[in-house]
Amino acid sequence: MFLLKKILVSLILPPTGPVLLALFGLWLSRAKSRRWQYGGVALASVALLALLVLSTPIVGHALMAPLQRHPALAPGQLKDVQAIVILGGGSYYGAPEYGGDTIGGPTLERIRYGAWLSRKTRLPLLVTGGAPYGGRAEADSMREALEPEFGVAVRWVESASRDTAESARLSAPLLASAGITRIALVSHGWHLPRAVPLFEQQGLQVLAAPTAFSMPSPSLLENLLPSNLAGSRWALNEYLGQLYYRLKESL
Repeated sequence: MFLLKKILVSLILPPTGPVLLALFGLWLSRAKSRRWQYGGVALASVALLALLVLSTPIVGHALMAPLQRHPALAPGQLKDVQAIVILGGGSYYGAPEYGGDTIGGPTLERIRYGAWLSRKTRLPLLVTGGAPYGGRAEADSMREALEPEFGVAVRWVESASRDTAESARLSAPLLASAGITRIALVSHGWHLPRAVPLFEQQGLQVLAAPTAFSMPSPSLLENLLPSNLAGSRWALNEYLGQLYYRLKESL
């Protein structure tokens, strides 16, 4: 089910989704009917235009904005928290300079903030993330980076989860065994609207601890120039994830 879900999402999200629509439109444009020909050309044109628009930073930021509903933490908000949980965000596979799998860029952003919070509060850390596609578990790489490089100890390592829902389900017993019910959950700001409810469903009181907000460049030109699909793809993935869990709860 996990792999099927990932395949379906990959087929829907850009670049694959718009490209498939464009190819379908080109196929329709070869029909005998003029109406179907025009419709096919229009569909292909819209799909390719959408791909171009989605690759602009300004659209990526616009899609991210509604997801970043949790504000940055203010001083004093962590006074009732018992532990900090950092969610994995992907691996850098086979990193030659490090001699094997290590943390990917999004994970690095998360552990940096989690380490900063831990040093300020002395709260214990839990890292969570498995190896859904094989290789080394994200949580093991996170601990390896946090302890020697950031100088903070990791108390719990959850290394079997394949997605956010499993991270919540498998992390909760580790926290419960230590009598912990109140946590700060560290992830990207756009990810927390989906992640927080999943941890709350496990009986935890969750304080969102967002990091790595999607912020526009001060340069209008840079915001308008097509660069990559990362921002739009992450945002659309979150919207699909929220829709999936709503449908799952309603069934």
